[in-house]
Parts: sequence; structure tokens; C-alpha cells
Amino acid sequence: MLSLTLSHESGHRLTDQIVAGIKRQIDDRHLRPGSKLPSIRRFAETHGVSRFTVVEAYDRLVAMGFLQSRRGAGFYTAAPSVEPARPAPSDGHKRNEELVWLIRRLLEADESFVLGGGPWLPNSWLDESGIRQSLNVLARKNGAYLLEYGHPFGYLPLREHLGLMLAGLDIVAQPDQILLTQGVSQALELVIRYLLKPGDAALVDDPGYYNMFGNLRLHGVEMLAVPRMADGPDIAVLETLAARHRPKVYFTQSVMQNPTGTDMSPHVAFKVLQAAERHNFTVVEDDIFCDLQVRTTPRLATLDQLSRVIYVRSFSKTLSGSLRVGFVACTPAIARELADIKMLTSIATSQFTERLVYLMLVDGHYRKYLSRLHERLARARHDVLREFDHIGLELFTEPADGMFIWARFPHLDDSLPLAEAAQRDGIMLAPGSVFRPHLERSPWMRFNIAACEDTRVLRWLGSWGSGRATRREDDGHGKIEAPR
Repeated sequence: MLSLTLSHESGHRLTDQIVAGIKRQIDDRHLRPGSKLPSIRRFAETHGVSRFTVVEAYDRLVAMGFLQSRRGAGFYTAAPSVEPARPAPSDGHKRNEELVWLIRRLLEADESFVLGGGPWLPNSWLDESGIRQSLNVLARKNGAYLLEYGHPFGYLPLREHLGLMLAGLDIVAQPDQILLTQGVSQALELVIRYLLKPGDAALVDDPGYYNMFGNLRLHGVEMLAVPRMADGPDIAVLETLAARHRPKVYFTQSVMQNPTGTDMSPHVAFKVLQAAERHNFTVVEDDIFCDLQVRTTPRLATLDQLSRVIYVRSFSKTLSGSLRVGFVACTPAIARELADIKMLTSIATSQFTERLVYLMLVDGHYRKYLSRLHERLARARHDVLREFDHIGLELFTEPADGMFIWARFPHLDDSLPLAEAAQRDGIMLAPGSVFRPHLERSPWMRFNIAACEDTRVLRWLGSWGSGRATRREDDGHGKIEAPR
């Protein structure tokens, strides 16, 4: 028999309380497989909640595999699976080969290779001396943190400090709403495991983050491409896809979007949240580049206050890609679910690196470093945009902050052959096709302004600006021969 107590004053969404309470009773075997749950109307009357709230909670439990919906009969607890769910047969692994190749090239590139389209700042731009200084301080502290596994949620003082940092964005989050992760990659992996199962649909930006696209393919998730405009997603397309396919989630970046560098306008952000409410999907906001923004603007999580928005972020782009410290901010109920998945898949995150990041954040050094970084990026952006104008590159939009520029040569309709030609000359460009959910060809390219200051990149691009590039007549694969 279902026994559940709900609190209207707890500050937690009633839907989350229902989901967590029913799941707990199923896990504790108080509800046996095949048990019938109260009807939606009866549950709503008994607990004094709206039927919409009950429908949302039951639907979420069905999606998570805890309940089964039987047409005309109601909702029943699901029997435990004999085998883990497997993605439907697809060409997902094959389609990921190009992405894996690109990531491997990025990670294995030596100093002679220029990452003109790379996803991170050059090592020379990062604060190695600050990391060494904090390491020395941490090494002098006694404690078992060098030996023990960390807390499932991560180092508490860091979570408390992150709550203060989020308050600077007008996002209210208590420590029990913040889960530390190994960067945004693990944060997204945990969220995907929690929200989605093979065959589910998810809205994604087009173009968007290629690593996440590859992860969604591995999980057998159908990606619904929402065109990214200068002010955010194409709302008309988003509404149509949401109504037709009933996606569980929308993955997006509201500011300094990768790869376009665009910011979502407040008007569009409100429409995204209205669509999420109307079509009952969760929004996952990836804010990994947050600390590169000079003038802070409202996030989706600011407008929503972590009701339908799950917010993820890390310090990989500004502190170190090696430290791998990130976090998820969400409702307490979802944070507990994600912590369970985290423990099952990786036990815990590194308390040592979390303490190190905490030291760097609280001693004031990080704030001063960011100020210098902002100034350096602004100078580089100004110089690179001026050079791109001379070269003849067309901009998607002129970014206000961040490290990326999304641009194209007007006379080329596919940037992949151009990237292949650049690779042969020791320059890595990022062709637009890898940023598209279904890998369609694209004339656009992502440029990293920190790397594009390198005269080798500008000189190489300049040779293509006049439109003199020609295709080899005897080559049927679209390879480009450099102009002479």
C-alpha cells in the first residue's frame, strides 16, 4: 500500500516529492512489483495536489522505469529488469568515429600543431603558478583527504562556496542542491542516465556541443535538432518538435554558446521556459564558459530557479583541464538521484582536487586571474575580428565574450575539405559538420581567438580569402588544393 507524506511548505516541488517518495518505497520493497498505484484523481484528492502534478510525477516514474502505464487500467510498479536496457540498433557508434578522431587529435596534438579551432585556452594563458601556489598550501595541511574517498556529494566547503557564486547570478542553491562532478562531461553523463533511456527524444542545439551528441548516440537517444539563431534557439522549430515528439529534455547553452558564441536573449529565454512548462520537458543548461563572461547576464536557471532547469558548470576552461572539477545544481531530490548514479558509476570524485579548487577560489587569486584573462581575451578578440574582416571571413555574429568565433568563407559551401587541407599544414580547424547533431555538412567553422592570434593561422586563412581555392578535377572526394 502506498503511504506518502507531502509538504507544501518544504520549498521542494510537489512533483519531486512524489517521485522521490514512490521510488523510495519501490526500492525498499514496500511496493512490490505489479502493485497498483492510486488513480490520478484519487491520489490528487487524497494528498491535496493538482492532477497535473500527479500526471507529471507518474510520467517521470514511467520514464525512469519504476512504473508501467496500462491503458485503461492505471499505473503499476514495474518488475525488475532481467537485463539492462540496450539502445536500439543504429549507426551511432559508426557516426561517432569522426568525433572520436577529432577529440583524439586534440588530445594528442604536440606543440607544433596549432589548434585554430580548439576547445580550450593555450597552456600559456592559464594560471600554472597559481595552481602551484595552492598545491603547496594544500600539501602542508594534515588530513586523511590524501587517502580517503570523498563525500558522495563532494567537498562541502566547496559546495557552500559554489552556492555563493551562484547567488552572484541570482540563482538560489543550497549545498544539498549542488553535486560535484569530474567536469561538465560527467555532469552531463549523470543527467543523461537519470533523465533518458534508449529510444527517448531530446532537443539539442544545431550547431551545438559535439561531445554531448556523441554521448547521446551511445545511449540510443533520438536527437531533435533546434537551429541556433543569433539570439538563441529557433522557438518556432522548438515548439513544433516538442509538440510532435514529446522530448524529455532540452540541452542548451544560454550564454557564449559553443560553437557560435551567441547569447540567448531574455525574450527567447522566457519562451524556452514557457515551452518546457507547456510540453513538460526539463532544460539542461551547460554554463561551462561562465567565468569568461565580463558582464553577467541572466541564465535560464536565474529565471527558473532550478525548478525545470538543471544547471551544469565546471572550471576546466579557466583553471585547468587536468583538475576536472565541475558541478550540477538542481532540486534536492534530483541531486540525490544523481549522487546515487555517481556512486554506482564512479564511487566518488577527488576530494584532493576539490580542496585545491576551493583554495584557489577563496584566496582571491582566482578573481584577479580572471580579470587579467578577460582583458587578454578582449584584446585578442578585437585583433582577430579585424584580421578576419581583412581575410574576408563572414561572421555568424560578433561575440561579446568568450573564446569562440563562428565564421565561414562565403565562396565555400562545405568546410570539411578546408579543415582536411589545414591539417596537412599543421593547423587544426573545426569544421561545422562535427557540431551538427546528425553530422550534415556545413560551411561554418569554429575558431578559437586565443589560437588564431598565431600568425601561422592568419596567414594560412588569408591564402583562402580571395576565393582562389580550387578542387582537384581528378579527385572525386572533394579534396581542396591550396591556392598557389
